[in-house]
Amino acid sequence: MRATPIQTAGLVLSGVIVLTAAFGQTAVPSDARSGPDPELRKILIQAVAGAQSFEDRFAAEVWLTDMSRRLARQVPAVDERLEILKIVHFEATRSGVAPELVLAVMDVESNFDRYAISSASALGLMQVMPFWVAEVGRDDKNALFDIRFNILLGCRILKYYLDLEGGDLVRGLGRYNGSLGRRAYADRVIERLRTKWFRS
Repeated sequence: MRATPIQTAGLVLSGVIVLTAAFGQTAVPSDARSGPDPELRKILIQAVAGAQSFEDRFAAEVWLTDMSRRLARQVPAVDERLEILKIVHFEATRSGVAPELVLAVMDVESNFDRYAISSASALGLMQVMPFWVAEVGRDDKNALFDIRFNILLGCRILKYYLDLEGGDLVRGLGRYNGSLGRRAYADRVIERLRTKWFRS
């Protein structure tokens, strides 16, 4: 007598339970394509629960999971990666800028190195100039290495320049980078936005 599909599934599940009990744990996938890592899933669930700028929990889960996968090579530490993504989504949304554009800017500006320092002395993830620190009532330029503070200022500065240029992305990015009139920087950001940070 042949087993029904339900009986077969029950036998497979029983086998998994027996093996799990025998060895004390389930196998952890070796990479993101092998299946969900239970520890990463816990971390993502906590991140989603704490994400405040999304329409709902499902939107948070989809966006954070997708963008986390794209950012994993540059920011291997899961906690730091999710912190950056949640702050980017919150501050960009609050500023009226697409979070994916902010990610593209950060990708080009600092390669997601929160301690990046440019030859022009710009600091942090969004390469904010240190003179802004005093302008907002702080006295230590090292505050720009703080993820939240850097992204907050960077998003507001980017939005200001985009508005100043009437939404012209090339000119707004040129102002943000100090390269107004030259397309190379804006083209790099737009290319990164198009090929890596597009919304799927």
